[in-house]
Amino acid sequence: MRFLLAAMIAVVGMTSQACAALKTQAVDYKQGDAVLEGYLAYDDALTGKRPGILVVHEWKGLNAYAKRRADMLAQLGYVAFAADIYGKGIRPQTISEAGDWAGKFKSDRPLLRARVNAGLDVLKSQPNVDPSQLAAIGYCFGGTAVLELGRSGADIKGIVSFHGGLSSPTPADARNIKAKVLALHGAADPFVGPDEVAAFEKEMTDAKVDYRLIKYPGAMHGFTNPDNQNVPPGALYNEAADKASWIEMQKFFKEIFNT
Repeated sequence: MRFLLAAMIAVVGMTSQACAALKTQAVDYKQGDAVLEGYLAYDDALTGKRPGILVVHEWKGLNAYAKRRADMLAQLGYVAFAADIYGKGIRPQTISEAGDWAGKFKSDRPLLRARVNAGLDVLKSQPNVDPSQLAAIGYCFGGTAVLELGRSGADIKGIVSFHGGLSSPTPADARNIKAKVLALHGAADPFVGPDEVAAFEKEMTDAKVDYRLIKYPGAMHGFTNPDNQNVPPGALYNEAADKASWIEMQKFFKEIFNT
């Protein structure tokens, strides 16, 4: 009898896994004359409209890491769209190339806002997305991008920045933010120092943004990506901070989506 019960549980488990059908696809879209290629992920076993999450990549462009995060969100029941800020086929391979591309957009915030809003438009257009239930997350460069999405006045419920750049050349634009903001920051990040963090907090406070900043002691820049092994120096994976920040994001989504 015990063997039979164990077998039945195993069959139920396999059936449950079979019902969860992760669907992914590349999506070509445009911003102005630029051709972009994003990545869509969702669980095809779920029916009806559900919240949509925009994912914005690190400084090396839309690569396997950002796609994996989109997959993880889809497994949580969301529709995830990983946007392409740089352009189709533009995937920097070196630190120098990544710095050049990230710098191009960080020095042109209107262009950065246009690119990230183009990705949001693709997400909103998906038939299984509830357009009233949207959020955006970003990593490093992507953290800067999703904050700029908020500063542009995008109608979304939440923004999550993972070890993102927090500076703004136009801090008064924070008054346009309609979303709640969660900034997950490495307390030992040498690239986003205390002065930048303090300026961000003042920016959010002055604009009366509903925000929360969580600092992870000992965590450095890029703490969520296992590929970060202190190259460049100061970018280092931190497993504890990675796991803790992902849990905070999930709690945040449950709060803003009332789920």
